[in-house]
Amino acid sequence: MIYIIFLVVILLAVYAAAENLYILTVRREKTGSGIRIAHLSDLHRRRFGRNNERLCRKVRAEKPDLIIFSGDLVSRDTDSLAVAEKTLNELCSIAPVYMIYGNHEQSISAEMKLELETMFARTDAVLLRNQHTTVNIRGRELIIYGLLEGYGVYKKADGYKHLDTITASDLEKLLGHCPEGEVLLMAHNPFFGEAYSEWGAEYTFSGHVHGGAVRLFGKALLSPERKFFPKNSKGIYTFGNMKLFVSAGLGKLRLFDPAEIIICEI
Repeated sequence: MIYIIFLVVILLAVYAAAENLYILTVRREKTGSGIRIAHLSDLHRRRFGRNNERLCRKVRAEKPDLIIFSGDLVSRDTDSLAVAEKTLNELCSIAPVYMIYGNHEQSISAEMKLELETMFARTDAVLLRNQHTTVNIRGRELIIYGLLEGYGVYKKADGYKHLDTITASDLEKLLGHCPEGEVLLMAHNPFFGEAYSEWGAEYTFSGHVHGGAVRLFGKALLSPERKFFPKNSKGIYTFGNMKLFVSAGLGKLRLFDPAEIIICEI
């Protein structure tokens, strides 16, 4: 029996190493047709080849109409943006890139945040911070919003207790009135699907939870807020007339929860 347990431990360690060093999956979600979106999130410090060339190659092979990056391109303790910039430039050569800040970009040092904003300005990526833009793809007009919520929904001075929430009223104050038409919302935090739907988004793209870091029997184990079995952790969820696309992300340690690119057809 001891040898069997030892073998299982060795195999698990080998798989975990492969999952955290190499495995990159493509997940497909189809709610319509006509527009193909590559959804990326939570890269942090993970690298898929030099300057993320393997990641970019996989995205290019999917021929997306646009690329959504729903936050945490970098980690809060990063000391270099060179790889992030090269990755963004390569993604921008594939399709228009729209992105938002995640909680790590919000909590990065003031000095590095200035460098980050300067870096974004050198690329063609469109960074939206409680702003919106419009894109026309084959005769369909998408109105793309990027949410920059208060950091209190992620962490407070006393830790992860009594975190703030987001309501449709909060979104109205931050983003304004939701217009008519096909509205696509980028919102890093997936826990407020009801509010995003009530505000009026037709599609929302989120990340943050890393799929729960560990997934057992398809269930997320832990959120970044140290909460067990978090909701809306990975997949597609329906709230009223809205579809919430949640990426398990690309970076951070994970088990039975491989890094992923989502290809969404809407």
